[in-house]
Amino acid sequence: MMWKCGVCNYIHNGEGAPEKCPKCGAPQEKFVQLVEESREKVERSRFTNSLLRELVNTMEDLQDLAQAGIDDNLDPGCKKLFTETLEMAEFIKQTALAEIENHINKGKWG
Repeated sequence: MMWKCGVCNYIHNGEGAPEKCPKCGAPQEKFVQLVEESREKVERSRFTNSLLRELVNTMEDLQDLAQAGIDDNLDPGCKKLFTETLEMAEFIKQTALAEIENHINKGKWG
C-alpha cells in the first residue's frame, strides 16, 4: 500500500500510514491511501524518472567537458563543435527537467 502526506506529498510504502510524516512531521490523519490508479502511476514512473535524472546529470557532465574544450580553444573547428555541444546539452537537460515537472503535475512521481 502507498500513503501520501497531504501536507508535503511524501509517499510512504507500508500496511498503514506512519504515526507522523518523516519529512514534515504531519500527523497520521494527514495521510491518504493512494488508489490503485495513482499507485500504478507512481510505481510505473519511478524508473523513467530515474532515467531522466540520470540524463540531466549526464548533460551536466557533458557541459563541463564542452566548456573545457571551449576554454582550450585549439582551433575554430573544435571551438565550434564544443560550443554547439554545450548548447545541445543545455537544451536536452532543460527538456528532461521539464518532463520531470510534467510527471510531477500528473501524479507520476513518488
